[in-house]
Amino acid sequence: MIVLGLLCSLLGLTIPEVRLTDLERRFAEGSDTVYVVNFWATWCKPCIEELPAFDKLARKESGKPVVVLLVSLDSPKDRSSKVEPFLRKAGYKCEAVVLNEPKPHLWIDKVDASWSGAIPATLFIMNGRRLFREQEFTSRLLDSTFTTFRDKEK
Repeated sequence: MIVLGLLCSLLGLTIPEVRLTDLERRFAEGSDTVYVVNFWATWCKPCIEELPAFDKLARKESGKPVVVLLVSLDSPKDRSSKVEPFLRKAGYKCEAVVLNEPKPHLWIDKVDASWSGAIPATLFIMNGRRLFREQEFTSRLLDSTFTTFRDKEK
């Protein structure tokens, strides 16, 4: 199972590498959970600028059936030299993984057929429903989008 990125950092453990199929299986198992999946990279300035909004959401929804997952698109070889130090320094509470999918043209459409592959990009998933946004989020916009998506079935 994927462990919290912050916990990994504190214990000196590594942030796991995952395949898209690992994530899809996890989303299918958490039917009552809202997943907020942000695709980002340490070299992407807009991504770095929006990460505090995701951390704020994770902290706000702590203890609820909500998972904010940061999926790094950095090269898996950069996991210990770039991704982990970045997340450790920032102290984010969000869960984090490094995606290990070598051929983007084969998996991007599985995330969403409309995705150009640009980042930042975010996928909201709950009970088989999906909402995809290829954009940068402010804290206010993320809260609004999350709340609207989560409450749609209520």
